[in-house]
Amino acid sequence: MERTHAGETATGAAPGEAETSIWTGAATDAVLETPEAPETGEEPARKDAGTFRVLFVCTGNICRSAMAERLTLAALGPGSPILVRSAGTRARTGWPMAERAREVLLRLGADPEGFSSRPLTAEAVADADLVLAASSEHRAEAVALHPRAAACAFTIAEFGALARAVPLERVLGRGDPVGRARALLEEAGALRGLVRVDQPDIADPYGGSRRAYREAARRIADALAVPMHLLRRASAP
Repeated sequence: MERTHAGETATGAAPGEAETSIWTGAATDAVLETPEAPETGEEPARKDAGTFRVLFVCTGNICRSAMAERLTLAALGPGSPILVRSAGTRARTGWPMAERAREVLLRLGADPEGFSSRPLTAEAVADADLVLAASSEHRAEAVALHPRAAACAFTIAEFGALARAVPLERVLGRGDPVGRARALLEEAGALRGLVRVDQPDIADPYGGSRRAYREAARRIADALAVPMHLLRRASAP
């Protein structure tokens, strides 16, 4: 069982104020609204079919999912139609990223500024095209909020392993990042259970050493390397 984050057990209002929920392809301090949307069994209407939404999930949304969000934004670059968010299963609204997570991101060339934690909601899961969780437990909690997300929910490490097994031509044949993202999701899903994933979970570095944070960031970056390579390319070779 993971350690409890400081932001998970705090009582009263958390630092910062929640703003209207938005998806963005650039760094932002906007946060998801706290109330959970009721589970209706229906998929939400897409406001923009020209985008693809990725949601990273961990516990407190101040370490692993926060680093994954900002590493992905840095890899995709500005103006990408791949929109990235993160949230925590036990997160409180408005907490800053852990200081050692910030240090690691700066060393890796990503921008930690303006980050603000947000709780995981059923609405956030339902609105995501791809849910990437730090651990199998987080994946299960996300799917419990919106069962239809089971087909598009993976651990970060699992999705990285599946992406490495996908024949590149099946993804790069799509000319735009959104088309490639949808193709990658479909191909990775078809390989689920067929590709061995030795370590599907990424250990929680919260309260640990700088080395623990570097190791968590390294595993996240390694898992996302192939997906980001495929999604940031302008066109097939």
